[in-house]
Amino acid sequence: MKTIAVLTSGGDAPGMNACIRAVVRTGTARGLRVIGFRRGFTGLMAGDQMPLDPRAVANIIQRGGTFLGTSRSPEFKKADGRRKAIEVLKASGVDGLIIIGGEGSFRGAQDLIEESGIRAVGIPGTIDNDLYGTDFSIGFDTAVNTALEAIDRIRDTAASHERLFLVEVMGHRTGFLALEVGLAGGAEAVIVPEAPTDLDQLCKTLGDSHRRGKSSSIVIVAEIDEPGVAFTIANRVKSNVGMESRVVILGHVQRGGPPTAKDRVLASRLGAAAAEALLEGKTGMMAGEVNNAVVLTPFPETWQKQKRLDLSRLALVGTLAG
Repeated sequence: MKTIAVLTSGGDAPGMNACIRAVVRTGTARGLRVIGFRRGFTGLMAGDQMPLDPRAVANIIQRGGTFLGTSRSPEFKKADGRRKAIEVLKASGVDGLIIIGGEGSFRGAQDLIEESGIRAVGIPGTIDNDLYGTDFSIGFDTAVNTALEAIDRIRDTAASHERLFLVEVMGHRTGFLALEVGLAGGAEAVIVPEAPTDLDQLCKTLGDSHRRGKSSSIVIVAEIDEPGVAFTIANRVKSNVGMESRVVILGHVQRGGPPTAKDRVLASRLGAAAAEALLEGKTGMMAGEVNNAVVLTPFPETWQKQKRLDLSRLALVGTLAG
């Protein structure tokens, strides 16, 4: 193996730059030529590439986003699009490809492997933390802390105006981000898609708390598939309990900003592990961290097996809400 390439795909996540840095510096330390494709699979199909050496990735470990750029590419899902990518990889002399992204990115990588035979290894980069095969994905910890800072500020306003605030966080179709933020932020309730929500019971709980003298409350809501579900809950609470509420949708602010120390270390470990895996002849796998150890999980398992939300934490939110 002489040349490896790296790209970032799908939604951006804090720590992607730290991960690229680790791939490049590990690869070059092992005598490999490293190139980067801009704009994910879209750039790969277009041959939009740049050489990457240790100096090219200097001073990026602390930067959010991805300096290579990213995208979602409908064209790559088609065979013709993947043929363009394969031609570019062959013309560029790429022996192995590292993809930093989520489930959709790994599905595309698996198709590429089957159609071209090129080696490919993935690294989980998504704030949703929903990939099987890793305890944490790159960007999750930063997103939790970003949302938590916002919620701490919102709580000040909620207390000042004696109001209920419903704060909607991202998470795709899972509640990992919502639950972690809710527990850390002392929320009165957390709404996640993994557990049925009894809105009548939620209204009763909030009403009882209000009658006991609790003047303000915070409820964390997972966005599920589309943002805005918090408004439905707010309307239900108003009609059932008569409580005025405000809805805050944090949205894409959760993806930005400098990565936390935890995300920088995770990204560095997994970036180095992915480069080493390619050198060892591995392919079709995601490098993740389970119980503080780096593990390799076959691509199909990352979407075929479900990562379970720890519902005991959801019960703990209710216990601690008081």
